[in-house]
Amino acid sequence: MDKLSYYLPCVWTFCACIGFSLLFNIHGAGMFICAGGGALGWLCYLLTGPLVHSDIIQSFFAALVISAWSELMARLRKCPVTSYLLVALFPLVPGGGIYYTMEYAMMGETSQFLSSLLHTLSLAGALATGVLLVSSLMRLFIIYQEKRRARQEGFYGKL
Repeated sequence: MDKLSYYLPCVWTFCACIGFSLLFNIHGAGMFICAGGGALGWLCYLLTGPLVHSDIIQSFFAALVISAWSELMARLRKCPVTSYLLVALFPLVPGGGIYYTMEYAMMGETSQFLSSLLHTLSLAGALATGVLLVSSLMRLFIIYQEKRRARQEGFYGKL
């Protein structure tokens, strides 16, 4: 696979995230940070493809990268994580899967409906699990840092 097949989808993802940033009224540097997170997540999705051969696991790793990026940028800019996270995750949301699941349901094709439903739910679950894992680890790290700081200051025993 040539380099262009990795870079060009990331450029399009960056542009799409710029559009979503405008939709969510994110301006200035925040818009480019959100779009950078989306492009970085899509690059991770593409790079893990040949390694894992499963779009569910690819989505999980991309969600990990996007979540870590969003947490880091939110801490550096002192902004909420949610805006960075939502915009960057949009390219990975299984919208096509949701559409086809509903189409199969309306057409009465039960086996295809169930197959598509399980796959779409698995993709959404992988994204949610990746976000939850990074968010929980970040929260644990912050609690650990606060307790360590309090212990160093001598207030830990008085609490």
